[in-house]
Amino acid sequence: MFTKSTGNKFSTISVHDLDERLGKIDLIDIREDYEYKSGHIPKAKNIPMGQLLAKPDKYLDKEKEYHIICQSGGRSARACDELSSQGYKIINVSGGTGSYIKPLER
Repeated sequence: MFTKSTGNKFSTISVHDLDERLGKIDLIDIREDYEYKSGHIPKAKNIPMGQLLAKPDKYLDKEKEYHIICQSGGRSARACDELSSQGYKIINVSGGTGSYIKPLER
């Protein structure tokens, strides 16, 4: 389910609706390396938030769409707000890896 709240320039999808999209989307896990290594959603690419926000053009293409995830949704919402204001096509994954009910990869 997609939602878009007024004031935000990005959409949000629930982590529970992510499975059907895995492998068809660019999913970026913005947690720190040690968090990612402790367990992540399959197909997620790790780019820590600090690195991503410091040089988004190094990692993202403004012509592509990206799903951003963290542990609970707070960091990803902040990152999505900043990235969308710079013209990137971003979707926040609410609930984060902490709410994902299937096994995480290590």
